[in-house]
Amino acid sequence: MATIPALSYAQSEESFIQQLLNAPLPETVDLFEAADSCTTVVCVLVETLDINTRKALCERLLHSLNQLRDLCDKDLPPHLIEQLIAGEKISSNVPDLWQETATMVDYAQALTQAVEGGKLPSKVEKELTGLLHDMVWLLADFVKEPYITAH
Repeated sequence: MATIPALSYAQSEESFIQQLLNAPLPETVDLFEAADSCTTVVCVLVETLDINTRKALCERLLHSLNQLRDLCDKDLPPHLIEQLIAGEKISSNVPDLWQETATMVDYAQALTQAVEGGKLPSKVEKELTGLLHDMVWLLADFVKEPYITAH
């Protein structure tokens, strides 16, 4: 399993954001790691006010969402299958009409592009950023939900 480079403690918020923007996901990233990367970026995006930094974070989020989407179409590695089997199967928090991961990724990408554009009134941009945050977290939780039953 690949690991995402850890962000080190920084003296300033700017240093943390720069580390986040400059730490690329490895090519060997798995589905869960890509989902975690998306949640990390969107959490920082919600708290960021600087327009240029928000744009860079949106670009990073779009890249991570693209990786997540690509990984959704691939077979899961054995270590992820073990995690999905090991967990207790629960009712999903995701509505039945969103049970297709690609649809959720598409929604998150569209929200990211809307927020990234910088053309919206600030109140609308703030609300859409909050919706994006919730959508990405819902998506990350969804891809990690145990759904495979052991034979």
